[in-house]
Amino acid sequence: MKSGVRKWEAVREFARRLPEAVEDHPWGPEDCVMKVNKKIFVFLGNTDGPEQPGLSVKLKDEALHGHAMAAPGAEPTGYGLGRSGWVSVPLAEKGAPSVQVLCEWVEESYRTVALKRHVRELDARMQAEG
Repeated sequence: MKSGVRKWEAVREFARRLPEAVEDHPWGPEDCVMKVNKKIFVFLGNTDGPEQPGLSVKLKDEALHGHAMAAPGAEPTGYGLGRSGWVSVPLAEKGAPSVQVLCEWVEESYRTVALKRHVRELDARMQAEG
């Protein structure tokens, strides 16, 4: 299995475990997104299309956004989403971010769109895990 697919699967599992996160396929079975409170916090696309696996996250934090944009092949997300802080990052590029970094970005994106009670639940869970 290619590293980009392994990363995609690891990030998808991480996103699924966030409080009240729901997997959805709004544009068909091959397009995967994760939502909280009916709002998308990560576009995962798919692993078996012509394009390499990648993800798009919303990063309001300037340092995280800059870090994501510096990743190989990263670009502002299309459809005008880039103007709102969305970044698309390919997962199979040489030098692509680690799963840990990708999960940090997914968590930040989640915090951006989640309700306060979801964020409190996440913080409490993380504190309990130590």
